[in-house]
Amino acid sequence: MTCLNARVTPDIHFLRVFCDPNGDHGNVLGVVREGRAFPDEESRLALARRLGLSETVFIDDADRGTVDIYTPGARLPFAGYPLVGVAWLLGLERLDLPVGSVLARRADGCTWIRARAEWVPPRTLRQYGSAQEVDALPVPEPGEWTYAWAWQDETAGRVRARGFPGRGDGIDEDEATGAAALLLADRLGRALTVTQGSGSQIMAAPGPDGTTDIGGRVCAAAGPMR
Repeated sequence: MTCLNARVTPDIHFLRVFCDPNGDHGNVLGVVREGRAFPDEESRLALARRLGLSETVFIDDADRGTVDIYTPGARLPFAGYPLVGVAWLLGLERLDLPVGSVLARRADGCTWIRARAEWVPPRTLRQYGSAQEVDALPVPEPGEWTYAWAWQDETAGRVRARGFPGRGDGIDEDEATGAAALLLADRLGRALTVTQGSGSQIMAAPGPDGTTDIGGRVCAAAGPMR
C-alpha cells in the first residue's frame, strides 16, 4: 500500500490527500512542521517552487492550527486538500486561517473540514455531458482555473472531475481539489462523491448555516525533494 511508504524529513512531511481505500492516488502535499524556519513569504514561495507540488503548507502554530498555504507561485488564503491533510496530521478540531476558523473532524477513517464557499479563490465549474468527455479533455492553455465535471451517477451523487489550475506554474492538472469539490457541492446543494484525476476520491456535502463539508482519506507519502 502506498500509504505505508512514508518519507519524512526533519522539516517536511509529505502526505497523500484524498487517496483511495488502498492508499493510492490522492494529491501529494508538503507540510513544513516548523514554519518559522521559513520566516517570510519569499522563502516560503522559494520552497514551494522547489518542491513543485500543487500546494505546500507552513505550520506557524501547531497548537492553534495556524497555517500558511502556498502554490509554486502564490500564497492562498484558503485551499481544501492542504487543510484536510494538516487536520489529519495535527489531529486538531479547528484550524486558523486568514479567512476564518475551519472546523475539522475524523470519522470512519476519513478526515473532514467545514468551510464556506466564499472563502474559495475563483474557479470556473464547467459541466460536461459524460465522464468520457471529461476524460478526453486536453489540458487547456493557462488562464482561468477550470473544474471540469460530469455525472457518473446523478442519482447516487457520483461525479467525475478534473482540475486545471491554469496558473502556468508547472501544475497543469491538479490530482485532487477539495476547494472545487466544495464549490460544486455548495452550488448543487447535495452530497457528492467525486473521482478526480487518476483516481483520487473526495467527498463533499452541505453543512449547517451555509457551510460545506469536504473530506477523504489521508496517509503519509513519499515526496519529491528537488
